[in-house]
Amino acid sequence: MKQTAIALFLLCTVCLNINAQEAFISQGKITFEKKVNLLRTFESSDLPEEAREKMQKYAMSNWELYFDQDKSLFKAAKKETESNSPALFSFSKGKQTNEVYTDYSKNERVLRRNIMDDEYLLTDTVPKIDWKIMHDLRNIAGYECRKAIGVIYDTVYVVAFYSDEILLKGGPEGFSGLPGTILGLAIPRYNTTWFATKVNGFENHQQEITPPNSGKKIETEKDLKKLIELFTRYDQDKKEKAEEVKKRLYGFTL
Repeated sequence: MKQTAIALFLLCTVCLNINAQEAFISQGKITFEKKVNLLRTFESSDLPEEAREKMQKYAMSNWELYFDQDKSLFKAAKKETESNSPALFSFSKGKQTNEVYTDYSKNERVLRRNIMDDEYLLTDTVPKIDWKIMHDLRNIAGYECRKAIGVIYDTVYVVAFYSDEILLKGGPEGFSGLPGTILGLAIPRYNTTWFATKVNGFENHQQEITPPNSGKKIETEKDLKKLIELFTRYDQDKKEKAEEVKKRLYGFTL
């Protein structure tokens, strides 16, 4: 009788451990809706009033985050169409091909950017963000998420909501550094939000989670200088420092 009770106890313990492991998602795909408030973005620009009246309030697009515990690939959804406002993405016309691959175990990332209709590959380390975790909770795509506030570029505040039920310590656009996956993100200064609309957990997408390889690699200072000149070709302010342009190219958002 005693042996039977011990056996039942051990069986229950094993079952509980298995269920606990299954409760945490280690791989899959997350679909995000990115929303940019166009009216606020262009309210201080020289855009004619007639154009403002015809402008839609939001530019919305769908993005996908393929992930496992250590790596992720964030890119536009396959059926993504051209933005409602081409002026908003002046250096990314037509089909959205920008993407970011991140290997958190190696602290490395590869960004693919479309600049003047050409693809470029930029490699650097994963940007670090100092987060302050708050007590606020919010349900996103069926997951209870905790709020966190971070700062990028010294003065730009970021609001994130993460779930520790998903093991990847990353999120949209390569944002990372929290004890779980970011399912909601807002940057008020950029008038932009990213919120998960669907989580496909436990799916294996290893074939998709690979660094982008189609594009011109920026490997030397000479390559970077040429890219900066191209990136700022039509900028009115030609006095912008190269370091500031580099921050834009290697920035937190695509």
